[in-house]
Amino acid sequence: MNKEQLVASARSMKSKAYIPYSNFPVGAALLLSDGKVINGVNVENVSLGATNCAERTAVFTAVAEGYKKGDFAAIAIAGDTADYLPPCSICRQVLAEFCLPDMPVYLTNANEEILTLTLKELLPYAFTDLEM
Repeated sequence: MNKEQLVASARSMKSKAYIPYSNFPVGAALLLSDGKVINGVNVENVSLGATNCAERTAVFTAVAEGYKKGDFAAIAIAGDTADYLPPCSICRQVLAEFCLPDMPVYLTNANEEILTLTLKELLPYAFTDLEM
């Protein structure tokens, strides 16, 4: 699967987001090393702290399906923002837990442009198990 297809998968998910409070849909598409794609959306809660982001929804679903650290090949994140939509800091740290530093991260915007970064570029000073 190429990056455009992965981004298209993330974009297609936005309409499934549960966003009654922010009206800010986000879709994510997580490519696994075996070629499977697991999608995620943001799911809000009135308490806000119980809200789950699209990226974490995809990662946690992959883990629940038996995928492990190192099985993640790329992720695309899609929203309707003017600038590129990066993952929040919590999602960045979750990605650092399961993904290799050179994994591609595709950020998109409302103009359907794609910015390609590595996870290390997105989170250069990640807290990892290597630091313990």
